Parts: sequence; C-alpha cells; structure tokens
Amino acid sequence: MTVTPSHRTQAQRRERTRTALLDATIDCLVELGYARTTMQEICARAGVSKGAAQHHFTDKATLMAAAVEHLTNRRLAELAGSLDGVPAGPGAVGMAIDLLWAGYSGTLATAATELWVAARTDPALRAAIRPVDRTLGRAALKRVAALAGDLPRERVETLFWLTVNFTRGLALDAELGGAPARRRQLLDEWKRIASESTDSTGVAANGPARPSHGSARRS
Repeated sequence: MTVTPSHRTQAQRRERTRTALLDATIDCLVELGYARTTMQEICARAGVSKGAAQHHFTDKATLMAAAVEHLTNRRLAELAGSLDGVPAGPGAVGMAIDLLWAGYSGTLATAATELWVAARTDPALRAAIRPVDRTLGRAALKRVAALAGDLPRERVETLFWLTVNFTRGLALDAELGGAPARRRQLLDEWKRIASESTDSTGVAANGPARPSHGSARRS
C-alpha cells in the first residue's frame, strides 16, 4: 500500500527537475543567446547536476527542442483556455489571430529565433527542432479549427499558415526594434482582411480557397 505514493513522489520529482531544466534553457536562450548557452549554465540555473540532466535529455539539441515545445505548449494552453467562451464561427477569426500572435511572439519568438539561426549550420539541432515545430504547428491548427465552425477546412488552413508566417515576421520585427504601434496596426489590418474574407456562412467571400502548397505550410 505504501509503494504507489512513493512512486508518485518520485515521478513528481522527475517532472519538477525536467521543468526546471526547460525553464532555465529558455531563460538562457533569451538572456545569453544560443552560442553562450551551455549545459553547465543551464544546470546551474536549474539547480540540477549535469549527470541528472542527462537522464532527461541526451544532448543539448534535444534539450533546446524540448524547451521550445514546453514554452509553446504552455502559452498556447493558457490562451486556448481564455477562448473557452468564444462562440465558434467566422466571428472567432480575430480572436484566433490574437491567439497565434501571442503564441508566436515575445519570449517564444526570441528563443525560437536563436534556435533557427543556429540550426542553419547545426544539423543535429535542425533535426531536433524541425519535428517539434511541425507538431506544434499542427496542434495550433487543430485549436484554431475548433473555433472555425463551418469554415471549409482548406480555408482554415490557408488563413492559419498565412497568419503563422505573418506573425513570425512581426515577431522578427520586434526583435529588430520595430515600432510596437506599427505592429499593432498591421496586426489589426490583417485581422480585418481575414475576417472580411469570409461571409456569414463561413465560406470565402470570393469563393473557396485553393489548397495551399509549397513553403507557406509547415507540415
């Protein structure tokens, strides 16, 4: 009868250690950048020995990918929870765009940008974060689709990937010191365009969108 509580406590300790490592990794990426982020620094901030860290993550690339997934899931879950009362249908387009902007900007954008730049010349890192990016994209699309009501799936995907790439561009603008008021104006304009592209039945105003192909979609 005493075995189960012990196991549960051990599992909780493992989860706390893992979360501490992931949070420390994000902090290092934001404050120090990828090049100066070391396992030694991450472990020091997390209060975890290097040996203990290796029980959770076999190498730096795997830890980096898991950290971005951890942050993205946390932020998207928080935002999705705030949308519980939003009625489904085309009227939710603007709220969905706000969800994606919040999910792809701020701390996440800083950490992800550091990793993608480094991944260009680091095959191991690129191999680790690419499937994470794709999985998170599909998860976000699923959440957005749940708000879309009768909007055709092809149209939902087109609007989703346009928004993802648009918000990533805005996030990069923020990293480069662009004006916040200009980003807000551009985001509001895109919300207007996206909302007006659907009619009251959820069908594109100018007819159904063609399936997206090529680089616009990460899947």
